[in-house]
Amino acid sequence: MTLPVDTLTPEAVAPFGWLLGKPYPEAANAVAFTNAATDFRREHLFHPGEGGEVEVLWVSYRNADPTVDTLERHLLTQQAVVPLVGGIVQILATSLPDGTPDLDCLRAFSVPPGMGICMKPEVWHATRSTGSTCLMLTRPTTTVDLIGHMAHGRTPTETELHDVPGIRLASAPV
Repeated sequence: MTLPVDTLTPEAVAPFGWLLGKPYPEAANAVAFTNAATDFRREHLFHPGEGGEVEVLWVSYRNADPTVDTLERHLLTQQAVVPLVGGIVQILATSLPDGTPDLDCLRAFSVPPGMGICMKPEVWHATRSTGSTCLMLTRPTTTVDLIGHMAHGRTPTETELHDVPGIRLASAPV
């Protein structure tokens, strides 16, 4: 399956979560401020899941392989990823009723520095990049769970990995 890399828009990302880095809101009731020196606005209220805390991770991506054979999902928390240096390609899929990835809705998005995606819990994802540094929001227990699996082979409880048939990005990661 060849997967095109699409442009990031709020509507395209909506089944998977929320676009971060939208233009300054025009609504009069927006939580926002602007003047000649600065702008700030609420983008999203991050939810780490029941009983969770918010963790800020610094993530470096270096996997530019255009073939995607594994997807990951976090069961309890949203996960936000915002490239700061270099862009990423974020591959996303929703879950079928049995929890497996719905490959019929699989999408890939080019995410430039300064924009991002906050994924809903249970959204399957993979990331590709030739080299980027990203700010990520997640929950500490999910990070420890994933490290335990990747470094020590422990069975994860907050994260799930799923092998998928060879999916190839139509264009090379950024």
